[in-house]
Amino acid sequence: MTYSIVARDPGSGELGVAVQSHWFSVGSIVSWAEPGAGAVATQANAEIGYGPRGLELLRAGLEPAGALARLRAADEGSATRQVAVLDGRGRVAVHTGELCIPFAGHICGEQVSCQANMMASPSVWPAMLDGYRQASGPLAWRLLAALEAAERRGGDVRGRQSAALLVVPASGERWRSTVSLRVEDHPEPLIELRRLLVLWQAYSLAGEADQLSGEGRHDEAAERYRAASELAPEKLELRFWAALGSWQRGERERALTELREVIATAPAWRELLARIPPQHTPAAREALLHLERPGSVR
Repeated sequence: MTYSIVARDPGSGELGVAVQSHWFSVGSIVSWAEPGAGAVATQANAEIGYGPRGLELLRAGLEPAGALARLRAADEGSATRQVAVLDGRGRVAVHTGELCIPFAGHICGEQVSCQANMMASPSVWPAMLDGYRQASGPLAWRLLAALEAAERRGGDVRGRQSAALLVVPASGERWRSTVSLRVEDHPEPLIELRRLLVLWQAYSLAGEADQLSGEGRHDEAAERYRAASELAPEKLELRFWAALGSWQRGERERALTELREVIATAPAWRELLARIPPQHTPAAREALLHLERPGSVR
C-alpha cells in the first residue's frame, strides 16, 4: 500500500530509501538502511522484520538475492509482501508477491529500484525511475524527486498520508545517518517532506558553523550561519546566529537590525545573548553593548 525507492549514489557511496503511503508513520515500517551494509524497503502487507534481518544478512556477506531468498523462505506470508534489498555495492534484489493488491510492480536500474503496490496506475513505478534519473544534486533530493514523480502519475490509489526519507553514509557506525526525516501524518506529505529537507539543509549548515566557531574559525562560521538563515529566514534561531555572524564580519548595522527584530519577536533571545561566553562567540558581548547603548545604530 505504498511506493518507495532504494538507491546507492555511485559517487558518494551513500545509500538511501524514500517512501510515501496512505498509512500512518510509514517511515517506521518501510525504510531501513545501514552505512556500508545496504538498504531495505519492506511494504505491501509489510513484515517489518525484513528490514533489520535483511541488513544483518547483508552485513554477514550475502548478496541481495541470497538475503531476499532467505527472508522469503522463512516467511509464510511472502506472497503478500513487496520487498527491495540493496547492498553497499549497489546490487539489487526485489520481490513483488503475487497477492499484492494491483496495480503492483517494480522496476530496477543501475544501483536503484522502485517498487509500488495499490497504485492508481501501472505507470507509477517507471515514472519514479525516470524522475530519479533526471534529477540532479545529492542523493536525498533525487530520492524525493522520484516520490514526486510517482505522485504526478497518481500515486497511491487511496491518496496520501505519510512519507519518509533516509540516507546513510558509505561507511561508519550502524546508527549513523546523513538524512533521516519523517512526515507521520499530513494532508500533503511530500510537500511537507520537501520543506523539511530544506530545513535539514539549513540546519546542517548551522551545524557546520557551530563546529567552525568551536575551532575559532569565526569568519567561516559567519558565512555558514548566513547561508543557513537565507535558506530558512522564518527560523529565529538561524537569524540570531546569522546576525552575530554579520557582526563578526563587520556588518554592524545589519547585525543590530537583525538582532532587534529577533528580540522583538521573542525577548528570550536577549537573555541568551547576555549568556554567551566570549570564547564561544566573540561578537556576542560587543553586539549586546551596542544594543543597550543610547544612540546606537538603529
